[in-house]
Amino acid sequence: MGIVATIVAPVAAASEVEAVYRQDGDRLWRALYAFAGDENVASDAVAEAFAQALRRGAAIRDVQAWVWRSAFQLAKGDLKRQSNLSRAPMPEGAFHDAHPDGQLLAALRGLTPQQRAVIVLHYYVDCPVREIARRTGINALAVRAHLSRGRKRLRVLLGDER
Repeated sequence: MGIVATIVAPVAAASEVEAVYRQDGDRLWRALYAFAGDENVASDAVAEAFAQALRRGAAIRDVQAWVWRSAFQLAKGDLKRQSNLSRAPMPEGAFHDAHPDGQLLAALRGLTPQQRAVIVLHYYVDCPVREIARRTGINALAVRAHLSRGRKRLRVLLGDER
């Protein structure tokens, strides 16, 4: 019986990771692209987060939150390692919005990583504050503070100071 339980747990965990990938993979990539401004950083972070989730298996309690948090942390680490951010235009067909706003994507780069993450998750992925806190591991009060400061900074960066 112990052998069967040992085999079934990783299979169940892998199917849960696959379900999260099918449900959130594209949205996660787009959110990371908006966060990082670099398609390679977004692709690498998504792939590595899901690969790590598969390796960890049943040790992860909430796969969706863990993958989102890990992917943003991986992207943040990649950005730190890069000496300068890629300013390359978005690849054709990679973005699913009809009218991507290059000015907004450029302004997002002017925010702190935490502000950028919560703004992208709140406005682009349509997550409420509690869900952002769950996905990023940031306290809900800090999420609210980052949203407020990020909005103010975006208004300045976009020339809409009210």
